[in-house]
Amino acid sequence: MINILIADDQKHIRDGLQAMLQQFPLELGSIYCAANGVEALQLLRQQNIQLVITDIRMPDMDGLELMARTKEERIKVDYLIISGYSDFAYAQRAIALGAKAYLLKPVKREDLQASIEHVMQEVRARQALSRNMKHLSRLAKETDRKELSMYMQGAANEEAWILQTQQQNPQLWKNYRLCLLREKLWINQPGASSSHSMESIAYRVYGKQGCICLQHSPQLILAVDASVDTDALPAALKAEQIRAISVMTSPQQGLKELPASYVQVMELYRNSYLFPEQDCILPAHTEGLAQQWQLPYEEIYALFQLIGTRNNVKITEGISKLFHKDVLQRYHIRYTQDLGRVMIQMLREYERVIRPYMGEEALDIKCLQNLFDYPGIRDYIQALQQQLLRLNQFYYEFKCHYRNSQDLNEAIRFIHENYYKPLDLAMVSNHVSLNYAYFSNLFKKNIGKGFAEYLRDVRMGKARKLLAKTEHKVVEIAAMVGYESYKSFTRAFRDVMNMQPTEYRQLIRRKPEQSFLEEDEYETV
Repeated sequence: MINILIADDQKHIRDGLQAMLQQFPLELGSIYCAANGVEALQLLRQQNIQLVITDIRMPDMDGLELMARTKEERIKVDYLIISGYSDFAYAQRAIALGAKAYLLKPVKREDLQASIEHVMQEVRARQALSRNMKHLSRLAKETDRKELSMYMQGAANEEAWILQTQQQNPQLWKNYRLCLLREKLWINQPGASSSHSMESIAYRVYGKQGCICLQHSPQLILAVDASVDTDALPAALKAEQIRAISVMTSPQQGLKELPASYVQVMELYRNSYLFPEQDCILPAHTEGLAQQWQLPYEEIYALFQLIGTRNNVKITEGISKLFHKDVLQRYHIRYTQDLGRVMIQMLREYERVIRPYMGEEALDIKCLQNLFDYPGIRDYIQALQQQLLRLNQFYYEFKCHYRNSQDLNEAIRFIHENYYKPLDLAMVSNHVSLNYAYFSNLFKKNIGKGFAEYLRDVRMGKARKLLAKTEHKVVEIAAMVGYESYKSFTRAFRDVMNMQPTEYRQLIRRKPEQSFLEEDEYETV
């Protein structure tokens, strides 16, 4: 049984999760609730809690800060993260802090139950591993894991140390493989890290004398008995419902070969991203990978020519074609990395063009820099596609804004040059080749007043100049600024100026020294 703490600042979500947990066919203990991270931390200090289900966004102390604080205080507890934000950066930070799952609101009953079952399985596995520590203590004393790991990664060591360490487990070092285990993870699914569970299963498969753990993170690396079938460990992991990729080197003889074997296993690990459908990656899988290639620059450029066209389907198809597994699996993983780097460079160049227009908005290009930060290559391609589609949307809006500005500037110029004619909205919208209703809305949205009001104000401005600077009669001025009748002109003038045209002429001529603002030019959008 495990005790659970629900931390969320929304009461209805806390109540809903609590009701959901109570309906699961699981052996659960006490269920506690907290409205924020501060309350949750206090409960964790006071109660024996094994699992926290927490929102990321909370007042006073959010879920990520709560995880960090419990880690600092060495409070041993597992976390399930829930959030309304699907940004990969949140999931990445949560997983780095040890979250067992990252679930999106609204939480699905089956996802929550699967996550809790997974945590309970890990708790049981850790308890089993703890019970076996006495049996492993003799092996731990015989092998200084840290020193052995440093030697594996290339640190120099004395010949005497190599011989002595090899003699501590001569049967294993006589014929061994390096095995790297990488759990198959994906966002919003249970299973943030099962390294200890996988290690425990490996000891069960190979026996105490046939397995040594050399590294826990960032990847779990084991030295295992090469005489055991390479399918044995993947089968055992699958039986325990742990989805993981096993990467195994060719058989090695002697501890002196450990550094070279480490280079090989890391090379295989990187190339394992090319084969997500494979549960066990061996040297044979990568022997045929081409080491030389020419990137498809024409296809890349053609893809980016679609940016701003609002053709998301073709963009998605273009990404799928460039990163199709049949293509990627022909080459060393460096081809995929090079392809990603060119895509990132193009994203940056296109973003730079519209950066002033984007304001506070931005692409998250940094998240694409390292393929191996992702659970798998599919996740990386999906993240790349997401950023490309965001760029497409930004570019489309930018182009629309630019086109609209050009059309409005032309419309305003046309009005100022033809104000004395019998203009109407249809004539101006036809002049700039825009739909009548669309142009009407666009004009009002960007100019701040409707077409009729704007045309009236332009005509009134011209009329005031004529009244002040010429001797034309009012009826003549009315015709000169586009009014068909004297009455309609005087009515419009009175509405704008609060006086008759004749009164305005008398006023302006009595005060010649006073400056009245009369616009000779028109503003562009």
